Amino acid sequence: MKRILYILLIVSATAGAQNWWGAAVGLGHEQPYTDMSLFDLNTQDANNQLVPLFLSSDGEYMWSDKPFNFTVKNGTIRTSHPIIPVKAGNTLRDAYMAAQARYFPANGQLPDPLFFTRPQYNTWIELMYNQNQEDILRYAHAIIDNGFPAGVLMIDDNWQRYYGNFQFKAERFPDAKAMIDELHQLGFKVMVWICPFVSPDSPEYRELENRGYLLRNRDGGTAILNWWNGYSACYDLTNPKASDYFISVLKQAQREYGIDGFKFDAGDNNCYASAPIVAFDSKATNVDHTMSWAKIGLHFPFNEYRACWKMGGQPLVQRLGDKDYSWAAVQQLIPQMCVAGLLGYAYACPDMVGGGQFTAFLNIKDDEFDQALIVRSAQVHALMPMMQFSVAPWRILSPENLAIVQKMAQLHADFAPYIMQYARQAAKTGEPIVRLMEYQFPHEGFADVKDQFMLGDKYLVAPVVDNRLERDVRLPNGTWRDEQGKKYKGGKTYRIKVPLERLPYFELIK
Repeated sequence: MKRILYILLIVSATAGAQNWWGAAVGLGHEQPYTDMSLFDLNTQDANNQLVPLFLSSDGEYMWSDKPFNFTVKNGTIRTSHPIIPVKAGNTLRDAYMAAQARYFPANGQLPDPLFFTRPQYNTWIELMYNQNQEDILRYAHAIIDNGFPAGVLMIDDNWQRYYGNFQFKAERFPDAKAMIDELHQLGFKVMVWICPFVSPDSPEYRELENRGYLLRNRDGGTAILNWWNGYSACYDLTNPKASDYFISVLKQAQREYGIDGFKFDAGDNNCYASAPIVAFDSKATNVDHTMSWAKIGLHFPFNEYRACWKMGGQPLVQRLGDKDYSWAAVQQLIPQMCVAGLLGYAYACPDMVGGGQFTAFLNIKDDEFDQALIVRSAQVHALMPMMQFSVAPWRILSPENLAIVQKMAQLHADFAPYIMQYARQAAKTGEPIVRLMEYQFPHEGFADVKDQFMLGDKYLVAPVVDNRLERDVRLPNGTWRDEQGKKYKGGKTYRIKVPLERLPYFELIK
């Protein structure tokens, strides 16, 4: 049957036309929307969070309780079912605040404050699938020895015996409890990677199948889903008993090893679309399974997600999808982080410094890295709500460039009280921490600005996101002072020199 596409709105090409953002964090660099090929919120997620919401610069929003398809051509958005725009005011902020108050209000709680006040360190790029006790401890000690502050350390995929099991591999972790104790003594909180999948033909698989806690296929047997690490069964988390059981298993792992929390990976809608499935909730769509997975994290203050659906306003840490080691990826960080905030995901991290897509790091010798890219990526992270390292800067950077990155990690720590102020505000009001220029300064011509952002109300941050040593900065009306103490009159564009060691940011002083 041919799917009908309805016109949602028409954005005029003339001056004064409203601009639209929303739906997918992973499409943030494509927004405000002009042209977009067919995107299905039930089977695609652009490797990141989703919300069935569009927001306009003129104070309108559109919401759908169910996922939909949409396309954009010449500013015209068409969807697979009609959605009625709601006029909430005259600005992007008006639209956002009205939509979040109605559909995903802040619940007053935060993830653990350590996420905002100290860097995170993930073992993925350094170890990839070779997670092991010796190298994890070496990485953690190197963090401290190289002058970086301790924070949250995440042990990534392949630490466990197999999927669905939450015991460390004995051959790689001779004493996992002692390892975690040592990490705690160094000042780290420790998280481990997990997913909702279960390896077939394992004791856990048989136990869960017997309990009826796995997704089924249409013939009544256990469904086997295709995801990036192969074929697995999957918890049916629309079943409250399966959800409670899964939480109990995770808490048991915490008690056994001293684990502080979990990196909740996978859960993407396309995983559930890989095979016909039958769930405890017979009406569940693919994204409903994604949301059921996200709700598990509410039981753990140390959590992290990359895929999500309609969980704005909740105390969940959201990371941007794995980015390539490339300048193009660095340029995506600011607009995607801003859209994450617009969709209610205020507690967000811009992936990992230098990128988190491991295939982009294969076969690069230590002396062949683009050091400027790593430094500029760290500068983008420094004044975001969260900052995460994975590739070891001390391994690939010169002493001079390593000192710059150390300074950025310290800058993030120095800004912790300010960042926490806005994190707490987000928990009360839903207001984003990182904001589009258009959000903070409506109708001043900032809709297309994607290389600078507002951190709260007071700081305009303008990192360099390409391989240049200068950039243009557009300052809104008012009086501004940069990080070097120089004052600027707003309402103008300034060309400034930005040597590699400089991260330009401007404080609004009146």
